[in-house]
Amino acid sequence: MNDNIENKVVLITGGSTGIGAEVARLLASRGAKVAIGARRKDKLDEVVAGIEAAGGSAKAYSLDVTDKKQVEAVVAAAVADFGKLDVLINNAGLMPIRPMSEVNTDEWDAMIDVNLKGTLYGIAAVLPRFLAQQSGHIINLSSVAGIKVFAPGGTVYSGTKFAVSAITEGLRQEVGDQIRVTSIAPGAVDSDLKHSTSGTAAETVMDFYKQAIPAASVARAVAFAIEQPADVDINEIVLRPTRQVF
Repeated sequence: MNDNIENKVVLITGGSTGIGAEVARLLASRGAKVAIGARRKDKLDEVVAGIEAAGGSAKAYSLDVTDKKQVEAVVAAAVADFGKLDVLINNAGLMPIRPMSEVNTDEWDAMIDVNLKGTLYGIAAVLPRFLAQQSGHIINLSSVAGIKVFAPGGTVYSGTKFAVSAITEGLRQEVGDQIRVTSIAPGAVDSDLKHSTSGTAAETVMDFYKQAIPAASVARAVAFAIEQPADVDINEIVLRPTRQVF
């Protein structure tokens, strides 16, 4: 079923690999026009080439979500290129796992900048447009770590994802009469996210991710939220590997 996906213009941050790339491929296969942004332009171009080879429509944009002006510029460029914007998927994320006692404030800053500020900058860039057109859909990638604290090691990561979950719900309460707002909270997913971890926790993280589900599983959840009729707002989807306890 392509209803409510076909011909929609969807902007996906962190679209070069993993969840973002799989969402782009799935939505394009169902008739959406996808704009993907990330820092690695070469990877974005590979995703776009694959989508176009399969008959879909896609365009790549260099994007660092920690740069507010870049986020605004990419939103404007996507609207100029496709004529409109219907959905924003705030997917870019970092997950360096490390005990707080190691006090790696650089990693803390990076997670706050990408996971939290990046999400806020995306919202800020599209919200005036969506309010003006009285329609739109904002989908934020949270995590099961935004529902239950992932500790030891993931405390700051959980903090950023709890914040994303709270902002998503607050935004829904503020603008939900005009704009749909969805939180997607995955558990272990096979993506580059696990490679954010270095140092003492790296082996533990890689072991944990042996149970991971494919990124395509999350893509299907995103498509489910988008394909609903306009009077249905899927507020939150939590999905994890069947055998994942956390």
